[in-house]
Amino acid sequence: MAALMFRVRVKGGLPAETPRLLVVANHESFLDGLLLGLFLPLDPVFVVHTGVVRNPVFRLLLGLVDYLAVDPTSPMAMKKVIRLIEGGRPVVIFPEGRITLTGSLMKTYDGPAFVAAKTGATILPVRIDGAARTYFSRLAAHVPRKLFPQIGLFLRPTTRIAMPETGSARERRRKAGESMRRLMQEMIFASRPTQTLFAALLDAAAIQGPGRALVEDMKQIEYSYRDLIKMSLVLGRVAARHDSRRDRPIGLLLPNVAPTLALIFGLTAHRRTVAMLNYTAGVDGMQAACTAAQIGTVISSRAFVEQAKLGDKLAALDGVRILWLEDLRDEIDLLDKLWLMAWALPFPRAALPPGSPEDPAVVLFTSGSEGKPKGVVLSHRALLSNVAQIRAVVDFSIDDKILNALPLFHSFGLTAGGLLPVLTGAKVFLYPSPLHYRVIPELAYDRNCTVLLGTSTFLGNYAKFAHPYDFYRLRYVIAGAEKLAAPVRELWFEKFGIRIFEGYGATETAPVLAVNTPMAFRSGTVGQFLPGLQHQLLPVPGIATGGMLHVKGPNLMSGYLRFENPGVLQAPASAAGEGWYETGDVVDVDADGFVKIVGRVKRFAKVAGEMVSLEAVEKLAAAASPGAAHAASTQPDASRGETILLFSTDPQLTRDRLQTAARDGGWPEIAVPRRIIQVDALPLLGTGKIDYVTLKQMAEKA
Repeated sequence: MAALMFRVRVKGGLPAETPRLLVVANHESFLDGLLLGLFLPLDPVFVVHTGVVRNPVFRLLLGLVDYLAVDPTSPMAMKKVIRLIEGGRPVVIFPEGRITLTGSLMKTYDGPAFVAAKTGATILPVRIDGAARTYFSRLAAHVPRKLFPQIGLFLRPTTRIAMPETGSARERRRKAGESMRRLMQEMIFASRPTQTLFAALLDAAAIQGPGRALVEDMKQIEYSYRDLIKMSLVLGRVAARHDSRRDRPIGLLLPNVAPTLALIFGLTAHRRTVAMLNYTAGVDGMQAACTAAQIGTVISSRAFVEQAKLGDKLAALDGVRILWLEDLRDEIDLLDKLWLMAWALPFPRAALPPGSPEDPAVVLFTSGSEGKPKGVVLSHRALLSNVAQIRAVVDFSIDDKILNALPLFHSFGLTAGGLLPVLTGAKVFLYPSPLHYRVIPELAYDRNCTVLLGTSTFLGNYAKFAHPYDFYRLRYVIAGAEKLAAPVRELWFEKFGIRIFEGYGATETAPVLAVNTPMAFRSGTVGQFLPGLQHQLLPVPGIATGGMLHVKGPNLMSGYLRFENPGVLQAPASAAGEGWYETGDVVDVDADGFVKIVGRVKRFAKVAGEMVSLEAVEKLAAAASPGAAHAASTQPDASRGETILLFSTDPQLTRDRLQTAARDGGWPEIAVPRRIIQVDALPLLGTGKIDYVTLKQMAEKA
């Protein structure tokens, strides 16, 4: 009966017979134990919370199976579970100890992990998916539910948790618990569906309801899933007619507005690749991007071009045809409307050409901070994998509203600020510029935003101009794209009482690689690697701590498109092997898996034969002058190899102050720059990063 009502899918199989088996599962609803009892071919003992047994209804149902009531916070209670496993009886346990209230993983208790490590049990992870959408879950009343949603049970490959060898009993228990938490996150991520962007959009609409208001921009119109799907289908159809070549991307030169998201979904649904052009890159940068990716058609908006004063830049682009968004809307004819209403909307999967998750979806361009921009080709698989990785460790929900002022041509802005909210049901407010430092705090307050994304530079400026109560609703402030400055972190905590969660990534990885979360946070690091990622640290001559980070995972790019070899995809490869990507960053990973960025390998100076991190020089300057902006560069030196120059907005900063700060903070004398150059402002790229190419040119002329 349950199989028919809930159309239960079971994927994966049981391991070969094992004397000690521990089944662990996420906890979505009161149905979970029943589902596992009915569909796992085992006769296990269910470990249940003592609070559940007190309920007479559940005690009656539990009479149908063997169960053991325990308090997950009690170490003594776990001894009973150990005896069961050592006696050869399979045991089912929910490491969270309670049904989820967020739709994501809750806190995992150390007890089940310690049991697994103590007994050497074989662990069978089982992902339960869909039960949270029934009326037997404990999600808030306004969360969409169905009477009989489809439920999936995903049996993952078995594994074990080794007993930590060092530390006190309490420390070993904690480390085992961390291993269980990571295992559960890996299980959630690994059981994700493999599909295209548009298919993921349709699935999200089916779960959240097509009428759910979702996307808002400066027009202050809230677009629902139904609106977004309609816009995607018809705009994608009309735009695709203008460029029939599927082997060449169609460029988008548009701000953060709802039609930009719609075109990304719509063009990829019609099997076109979308190239997101950086309109702050200048004529040379945009021309290099168009050449590298062989972009022949660019979609823009007359209103946007006029407002942003981009007319001269667009006119200077060679070999590119401009399509205006305003004209595309006028081209929607009766046939398009009939196709949409009678065929595409009722049967979207049948109305569109079949696509593959491995098809290229989006081309993003590196900032050009170290040369000409490169086209980074990201497949549907890469983008959706990164969304799933983030969802496995961060509890975004439909109660969240993300304020995204990072441009959608930026990988952080696209994935975390565009795709993630749409595909999770969280609302998103798209704002066209991150540079409006007075406006954005007011927007966060006015629109009741709970999540803010930004770079260290942008977050520092928001904090300067914001009222102390502007960010009262924020529960996540996530920093990426550049190193989070300590003064920015301290200012946010002192002024707003908010802890910034720093993350790390690269355009080539779609982009997030690691992030601090409420469950796993360590100040001074960028958090732990996301599930599904492999990493290697290869030694770098002259740098004693850490190594060059190489990564591999499902969120990795398909390859590069280079200006020197237009249209030819260069697959990722590094010294670690084929299919690996060299990040260019020297990192250190501690015993608990937290990642600390030592520095970018190209941002080390060789002074008198010694490698000096320019980021360390900038930290030293920030310690000596916290209220100013600083950036370090180098110039050749015949006697010392290179000389470090510091550009600073503090006219009072001297070498004496830097030397004092170096002594107080333990920095080596060699990290004190030889020369300080006062500037009114540091050169910035449109993404908020410091423009080190321009800075290097300034250093060479100094």
